Amino acid sequence: MSTADKELLRELLRLDITQDDAEAAKHIFTDCKDVADTLSNPLVTSDEKRSIISRLFPESLHRFMLGAVKNRSIESVPAALEEYNDALLEKQGCIKAVVRYVTPLTESQQADLRRYIMEKFVKDDISIEYRQDPDIIGGFILNAGDVEYDKSYRSALSRMKESLHSRATEYTGSNKEKAVIGSMNDIISVLKTEIQDFDVKSGATETGFITRLGDGIAQVRGMNSVMYGELVEFETGIRGIVQNIEEKTTGIVLLGDDYGLTEGSSVARTGKRAGIGVSSELIGRVVDALGAPVDGGERIIAEDYFPIEREAPGVIERKPVNVPLETGILAIDSMFPIGRGQRELIIGDRQTGKTSIAIDTIINQKDKNIICVYVAIGQKNSTVAQIVGTLRKHGAMDHTVVVCASASDPAPFQYIAPYSGTAIAEYFMSKGHDVLIVYDDLSKHAVAYRAMSLLLHRPPGREAYPGDVFYLHSRLLERSCRLDDEHGGGSLTALPVIETLAGDISAYIPTNVISITDGQIFLESELFNAGQRPAVNYGLSVSRVGGAAQTKAMKKAAGNLRIDLAQYKEMEIFTQFSSELDQSTTELLAHGRMLTELLKQPLCRPLPHYEQVILLYAAQHGFFKGIPAAEIKDYCDDLMSYIGTYGQDIIAEIEQNKVLTDDLSERIERIVTAFEE
Repeated sequence: MSTADKELLRELLRLDITQDDAEAAKHIFTDCKDVADTLSNPLVTSDEKRSIISRLFPESLHRFMLGAVKNRSIESVPAALEEYNDALLEKQGCIKAVVRYVTPLTESQQADLRRYIMEKFVKDDISIEYRQDPDIIGGFILNAGDVEYDKSYRSALSRMKESLHSRATEYTGSNKEKAVIGSMNDIISVLKTEIQDFDVKSGATETGFITRLGDGIAQVRGMNSVMYGELVEFETGIRGIVQNIEEKTTGIVLLGDDYGLTEGSSVARTGKRAGIGVSSELIGRVVDALGAPVDGGERIIAEDYFPIEREAPGVIERKPVNVPLETGILAIDSMFPIGRGQRELIIGDRQTGKTSIAIDTIINQKDKNIICVYVAIGQKNSTVAQIVGTLRKHGAMDHTVVVCASASDPAPFQYIAPYSGTAIAEYFMSKGHDVLIVYDDLSKHAVAYRAMSLLLHRPPGREAYPGDVFYLHSRLLERSCRLDDEHGGGSLTALPVIETLAGDISAYIPTNVISITDGQIFLESELFNAGQRPAVNYGLSVSRVGGAAQTKAMKKAAGNLRIDLAQYKEMEIFTQFSSELDQSTTELLAHGRMLTELLKQPLCRPLPHYEQVILLYAAQHGFFKGIPAAEIKDYCDDLMSYIGTYGQDIIAEIEQNKVLTDDLSERIERIVTAFEE
């Protein structure tokens, strides 16, 4: 509390204002937003202010309000009134309980109830209010403090319905033929059990009530034992995630529309961490951040429940990253290899092909027993639909799950989307699968988190981002790893995407994610506009796993490719104003132009491993010398068609052994020479 708040609180306690008058004054400030501004406006005369106070506020508060106007502390009055209510409750040592019933309680039942509440909350004084509520069908509901004891028939019937529905859907999925008689017998058995346990299943729930609501954020009082990240349920049925735990209030982000909620609406704990239902049925589907399908398909039946926030596997559970995850993009697989379990950042300005690299990588995992999860954060729905259409066209949706939190979704959905996608990926990893996840993109994720944090009144830091924005992404990306055989042997490879402004990789969010990941692929606007696509900057891009995640065949075929390109770029700048060049410089420039042209690759055309090895080997051993740059791509296509016809033994050996032996190198040279002749 500020000094002004404390002074006002002391004045309220001295005047001994009643709780009803304090509540009435608090509601005036809430309902009439302009009152505080008008009373603090120096252009409004003292008589006008005195008239406003006498007409709006209770008589017992007139002197207090005039003093606040005189001391220019009117803006601190609502906070002081809030603290005054709490001080009164503590001072009274009293607890208020509300009982909702259908059939009125007898005097003996009321006495038993009073005795129970006094023992439960260790209070000498309680106030019980009885309300008749026919909507609960039967039984009663007791709200005492921040605990709700629900012994109503309505809640019991609702739980029975959910249980029966979930059991019924288990038998209406893929195996419909044998399910008919078995499912009927099982449902009858479940129904008998539910009827027997009808009264037993009712219990106590810790509850609270909304004190402030707006912009998808609810400030709640009560629920004193609630945990950070816990899922809570509001009285309208929508859910929220606990994000702020303060001394007297809890900040909750809503996962849905706040229609029907007002100040005073109740909220109950679920006791569960925020999570998502996972199932093998997710493959090939497009779902939202909560796992609900948005592609118009059938309902997905969950096999398990995974929390969206989960501790990353420890060091002992991991094993080295040394198995390649091939992107099918020649420039990346040859110079910046990605291993299974690695985190490789894709970074660059907008419209430089970041998403295209991720989509090509997903397409390249077809028939490789790798499951892909694509998380779209803050994108247009039309863009996501286009990406899904591309994946379907190339048969990649058969091994892909798309998690979509579009630009039209509230900030909390965009915030939890990458965590939900990671929970889905971890489900498949727990079954021993190799999984690839793409976060497109984490810049928008950070912006959504910033919006959410500012609404939760967290202090802003650099570029208005909250201080824990580094932890936001580090706890997400640290979950990517390769597990040892004892823990299932699966892997989770992450391709986070970051958008820069004017190529500035030293900005706040880019530097954060660069320091977390195991390398970055930097895409440059100038290269993209010059027709070099993918527009990979070979100087700023790096893979910190390097050759450990590269096959021996690729390592030998690529050779000094990166050094050759660096020398070419340097020499090209140095000689652009020279008219006469010696033979060695001319050859170096011609070789560099050939390599640059070779590394150009059309969209949705990932190259298989054997084709990359053969083309790189031929290029590095001078077989493309003398071919005009404009004809390189056609020449390569014709060469691979020829080898596909007459060199199947070479292709099979490269794919099987992943090693480029001397004998295999000679056979490649012979078949390329034969093609040239």
